[in-house]
Amino acid sequence: LNPQSPSSSIKHRILLLAFPCCHKRIGLPASSKMTFDTSKAAGYAVLFSVLGVFAFIAIASANYLRCCLPAWLNRVFVLRSTAGGGSTDDGKKENTADFFLSARSSASASKIAFSFFASGMGSWVLYGPTELGATPSLSWLAILGYATASAAPAIVVCFVGPRMREMCKEKSFSITDFGRERYGRVMQVVIGIIGTFYLFIYIVAEMTAISNIFGLICGLNPDEQSSIRYTVGVAIGVGAVTLTYTSIAGLPSSIITSIIQGVVMIVLVLLLVFAVIFNPQDNVTREEFALASNWTVDGFMAAVTLILAVLSAEMFNLGTWQRVWAADSDRSMRRGFAAGSVMVWLLMMFFGIMGMIGYANDPDAYNSGAKFAYLSFFDLLEPLSNAWHIVTLVLVTALTTSTVDTLQNALLSTLSSDLIKSSSAKWISRLLVIAINVPAIVMSAKKYDVISLFLVADLVCATSVLPLMLGFVTKDKLNGWIPAPTELGSLMGCISGVFTVLVIGRVVHAPGGLFHYFWLPNADICSLCGSKTMITFIVTIISGGFFALFFSKLDILLRGENARHPLLKVIFGKNVEEQADPETIKVVDVESSGDEEKPVEDFSISRSVAK
Repeated sequence: LNPQSPSSSIKHRILLLAFPCCHKRIGLPASSKMTFDTSKAAGYAVLFSVLGVFAFIAIASANYLRCCLPAWLNRVFVLRSTAGGGSTDDGKKENTADFFLSARSSASASKIAFSFFASGMGSWVLYGPTELGATPSLSWLAILGYATASAAPAIVVCFVGPRMREMCKEKSFSITDFGRERYGRVMQVVIGIIGTFYLFIYIVAEMTAISNIFGLICGLNPDEQSSIRYTVGVAIGVGAVTLTYTSIAGLPSSIITSIIQGVVMIVLVLLLVFAVIFNPQDNVTREEFALASNWTVDGFMAAVTLILAVLSAEMFNLGTWQRVWAADSDRSMRRGFAAGSVMVWLLMMFFGIMGMIGYANDPDAYNSGAKFAYLSFFDLLEPLSNAWHIVTLVLVTALTTSTVDTLQNALLSTLSSDLIKSSSAKWISRLLVIAINVPAIVMSAKKYDVISLFLVADLVCATSVLPLMLGFVTKDKLNGWIPAPTELGSLMGCISGVFTVLVIGRVVHAPGGLFHYFWLPNADICSLCGSKTMITFIVTIISGGFFALFFSKLDILLRGENARHPLLKVIFGKNVEEQADPETIKVVDVESSGDEEKPVEDFSISRSVAK
C-alpha cells in the first residue's frame, strides 16, 4: 500500500474501524506527526492510580472491607440481593458462589443502566465512531448506524430478558444456560465457544487500544523497543489488576465499579466537550463543517452492515446477559437496559461528531493522508494543555477497565458454572481465564491485524444468531409448518450459516483459500462497507435461521417427539441440582421366580428424580 495516496489513506485506514491499531500489518505509517508531551512516569501514575481506586472499590463491593469502612460507605459499595428476603448484615448471603457468579437479584434499574453503559463503551470509542465521522463518504448515516448498532443489544434484552429468566429459572447465569435449558448440552457448548472467542477478541482489542493511546499521548515511537516494553506494561497492568479483583469479588465488583466508571466517563466527556468548544483552534465554521456532513449511499450500506454485524456479535456477549439475572426485577431490567442504551447511543454520537469536527478543521490534511481519520479525536486534543491529556488518560483507563473486568467476569462465570462441573471449578476457571489473558496481552504487544479476527467473530456470530434466538419459539406455528426448533435443527442451522459464507466467497470470487472470505476481503471504502459485505451479512443471518427451521422440521418428521429432547440427554441428563444432591436412593428391579427374587438391574438415582 502507498500510505500517501488518497485512496489508500481512505480505504485501508478505515479497516481500523473496530481495531484501529494494526498499522504494522497493513502498511500504515508507524509514527504520527502528533506531539504529546506527557511523561511515561505520569502515564503510569495515572494508570495505576485509577486501577488502584477501582480495585479498592471492587474488593469493598464483596464486603471484605466492612470492618474498616464506615457503615454508610459499606452500604454504598456492597450489593444486596433482594431474593429470598434479602441478606444478613454480615453479608454471608452475598459471599455465596451463586452470588459471586451472578449477583443475582441485586441491581436496581440505575445500576443496570450504568453497568451496561460503562461495560459496553471501551477505549475503542475514541477510534471507531470518530473514524466514521472523519470520513466524508460515510458521515452521518454511518455514525447513526454505529450508534444504533451499539445501543440495539440493550433493546433486544428489554424484550427477551424477562422471557429468558422465566425459561431458565433462577439457577442460570448467562446465554449459555439458555442454550442448555432450551436445547441441550451441544448447543450450550456451541454458544460457549462462540461467546468465548468473541470475548477473547474483545479483550485483545481493548488491551491494544489502551496501550497505543498511552503510547501516543506519552509521545512514544511505537517502533522503539523501550516504547514496546512500556505499552506491554500498560496492557499487563490492566489485565492483572482487573483479573485479580474480579477473581476475588466476582460479578458484583464489575457492577459496582461500572457505576463509578460510568459517572467518571460522563463527567470527563462533558469536560472534554467544553475544552474543545472553547479552544479557538478547534472551532469550525458552518461551511467547513458542511464538508464533513454528508448523507451517502455508502454511509447507508455501512450502517446496515454495522447494525447486523454488531447486533449479531453482541447476542453472544456473555457479559451483557449476566445483567439479566443481576437485575432485582423484570421492571428494573427493562428500565435499566433502556436507559443504558440511550447513554450508549449519545456517547457514540458524540465521538462521531468529534470526528466530523476534526475533519472539518483540516480537510486537506485528511484527504492527502497527512492526518488519519481514526486519530481525528486526538487531533482535537493535541492543541489542549497537558492537563487535558492527563484527563484523557483517566478517561481511557476508566473505559478500558470497565470493559475488561466485564469480559473477564463473563469468562469466569461461564467457565465456572457451565463448562466445568467439579469442586475445583472456580480455581480451574481462574487458571483458564489467565491462560486467555496471556495470549491477549501478547497479541496486543505485537499489534497483530486483529481487525480480521473481529470480522471473523462478527460473521461467525451472524451464522448462529438466529438459531440461538429462535429458541424463544417453544411451540409450533402455522399448524406445524414453522416448528419450534430442535437442538439438532439449531445445530444444523449454525453449520448451514458457515457453509453460506463459504458459498458466497466462491460466488464473489474472493481471493485466498476456502475460509478466507470470513475476513471479508471486499474492495470498498472499508472492510465493513459496500454492497457485497452488506448482502453477505443479510444472507448469512437469514440462511442460519431458515435452515434451523428446515432441519428442525425434518428432524421431527424422522424422529417424532424424540427430536424435541436434547441430543445428549442420556449422557448429560443430570442437572446442577441433581449433581449437588448427595442423597441417592438405591433402586432394584427384581424378577419374581417362585419364592426367589433375582435382581435384574441395579442403579442409583438422585432423591429429586425419585420424587
